[in-house]
Amino acid sequence: MRISELARAAGVGISTVRFYERRGLVNPTTRTYGGYRHYDQEALKRLKFIRRAARLGFTLTEVEQILAVSSSPDLADLDGVITGKVAEIEDRIRDLDRVRLALLDVAANGVQEQCPVLAALSD
Repeated sequence: MRISELARAAGVGISTVRFYERRGLVNPTTRTYGGYRHYDQEALKRLKFIRRAARLGFTLTEVEQILAVSSSPDLADLDGVITGKVAEIEDRIRDLDRVRLALLDVAANGVQEQCPVLAALSD
């Protein structure tokens, strides 16, 4: 498929595909004599993985690390990426829980002297 078809199928822009190609995350399988890029289904799977990982909060560097070690015979290298991400997610969950509780407090009691949302975000 051409780059425009790949971009449309993955739900990204052509410039995004080119950006990922420059980073080595997605590569065309062939080029025509006219210079058109052609991609296979594996490229589409990778693009969809990258988008999903980004929605889940993974950085592009983390995605690169995951893709690099996933093709490695030793998956133990993935442990550091996973452990770090789990710690980051747990921190975000605690922060979100503080904000949730503050919002519930505002909903139940109204805004008091100090806004509980500001207090929760300040901690």
